[in-house]
Amino acid sequence: MDRHPTEYSDYGDRIADIYDEWYESVNPAAIDALAELAGPGPALELGIGTGRVALPLLERGVMVRGVDASEKMLARLQAKPGGYRIPVTVGDFADVPVDGQYPLIYVVFNTFFALLTQDEQVRCFQNVAQHLTDDGVFLLETFMPDMTRFQRGQNISLVAMDDGYLRIDVTQHDPVRQHIYSQHVAWTESGARFYPVRLRYAWPSELDLMARLAGLRLAERWGDWDKRPFTAESKKLISLYRK
Repeated sequence: MDRHPTEYSDYGDRIADIYDEWYESVNPAAIDALAELAGPGPALELGIGTGRVALPLLERGVMVRGVDASEKMLARLQAKPGGYRIPVTVGDFADVPVDGQYPLIYVVFNTFFALLTQDEQVRCFQNVAQHLTDDGVFLLETFMPDMTRFQRGQNISLVAMDDGYLRIDVTQHDPVRQHIYSQHVAWTESGARFYPVRLRYAWPSELDLMARLAGLRLAERWGDWDKRPFTAESKKLISLYRK
């Protein structure tokens, strides 16, 4: 495990022990699409976490490397069968702190929005461009910002509930900084646990401009992993950028 100085990932360290329980399923179509883009690899996952995507890719014969700021998340990855085969670097993924070039670099599950300033997000694009092969692809999976979720800049939603368990998400929205601050709260009979997460969302046009500043261009955009066209009704966007 390579190490590079970085700010400690509070979110990843807090949620590492239950992350796979909460977010276990991975769309098989996502693995198909990434494997097709990567070929034999190597592929680089920014924000690799516990390896929910990287390990299925490895099973498909794709060489994968990862970057993450949370040592606890990476420890979960390396404890899984085959996890030791994935080289990982502890660091800020905006720096892309690895050597070499890759035919596929990807960030999935909204993780790109964990970079909390526009400058950090632009820097990530610029560093990715330096590590792409000439015909390489940078793939981003993000949510499509939905302002209708918020009333007076707030939202409370029920995620799960049974006789001895309650999980809710409480969110504040700052439209000036494009920030979303959420608390994932899980209550059991023994008490409550809090998992805070902060995100800075970006609109599709803003992402495309960041790419242009880095010498990349939008090649394709899908509305889901089945490669349906992105429309005004799409809840997510999957963007593919090339040099």
